[in-house]
Amino acid sequence: MKSLLRNTLLLGLALGSLLASGCAAPIMLGNPEQPYPAATAPVLGEIRHLPTGVQVSAEQMAAIATDARLIYVGETHDNPASHRIELQLLQALAERYPQQAALGMEMFTPEQQPVLDDWVAGRLSEKEFLKQSRWYQVWNFDYDFYRPLLQLAREKRIPVIGLNASKTLVRAVGSDSLTPEQQQSLPQMDLSDPYQRALSEAIFAGHAAGPNGTAGFIRVQTLWDETMADNIARYLASETGANRHMLVVAGGNHIRHGFGIPRRVFRRLPLSYVLVASTEIEIPASKADRLMDVEIPDFPMPAADFMVYTAYEDLGKQEVKLGVMLDDSSGKVTAQGVLPGSSAERAGIQKGDLLLSLDGQPLAENFDLVYEVKQKQPGSRGALLIEREGQQQLLEVDFEVPPTMTHPMSKPK
Repeated sequence: MKSLLRNTLLLGLALGSLLASGCAAPIMLGNPEQPYPAATAPVLGEIRHLPTGVQVSAEQMAAIATDARLIYVGETHDNPASHRIELQLLQALAERYPQQAALGMEMFTPEQQPVLDDWVAGRLSEKEFLKQSRWYQVWNFDYDFYRPLLQLAREKRIPVIGLNASKTLVRAVGSDSLTPEQQQSLPQMDLSDPYQRALSEAIFAGHAAGPNGTAGFIRVQTLWDETMADNIARYLASETGANRHMLVVAGGNHIRHGFGIPRRVFRRLPLSYVLVASTEIEIPASKADRLMDVEIPDFPMPAADFMVYTAYEDLGKQEVKLGVMLDDSSGKVTAQGVLPGSSAERAGIQKGDLLLSLDGQPLAENFDLVYEVKQKQPGSRGALLIEREGQQQLLEVDFEVPPTMTHPMSKPK
């Protein structure tokens, strides 16, 4: 009996030694970001389920994604292909859960919520919506990227929830100059996530300046993610949102790998979720300058549940410009400058002219002119009523595409 016990003990010690030895040098298999890589390169329109490497159809992706309470879609803001994915998934969500879908958007803040509610309820025209939401001041990307999504929300009466932090708060957090009131308004901030820190440092590499440099950028990135997560969780935990399924649209870096917004929502409100991302595999030379020249770290998890492979597309329209620098601080729309060779110069507009109306539409502020010009097509004409030295004149404007286009964040009007 003693011999049997002794042999059993020795065998146990030997096995323990072998197991300990095996644990000391684990074998790493494959790539954690793509554990089942495909044998062939992706093609346009292909959708892959990254955790399994299985290719799926758009319908299959939508059926699986809508099982979850939350669908996060990481977009490229100025790529129409990203917005088509969002539109398809919102349509699928609305069809599967009539009157129980919601749309959360990075592009708006809670301060704009009353305007969003009025838009969805049909109480505002598009022009009124853009004007009252201050679209071009708050977000500044072409509204045409988002029009189909917001029109669908209006048609189906899908609540649109503003998620983002205000620019005032973002500036204060970035410069580390919060007032006591602003400090009180902050969401719970977790600055310790190693993956978000690594991503933020990679994006900011080579651009740090001043004492707040990278640290300020990380604080801002955290503020964005935590604010959007807090607003998502609050809405879905509220009486209004308790039974709703939400599609969340935000920039890709807020969604990919799940450590931005998704993990922070789950910390507050554990709900099922799916990550959908897209990546551009065809990039025209004209858009090469839009890409970030940074080395993104490797992460120990797939970038998304579903990856859609797209082209970096154009919006598909030629945008005309009047070619004036505007000022409405005096309560009147004033031409502060006229660009050489522009439609404005050819029409005879001069510095100091007051711009009163375009095609009979009153111009009470800069936005009114911006909106009316955006409705024009290359080759179209407009009747511009101006006032110069107390005298009104009606000028005919021929609208054309400027010979050189600047980045959409800094175009003249």
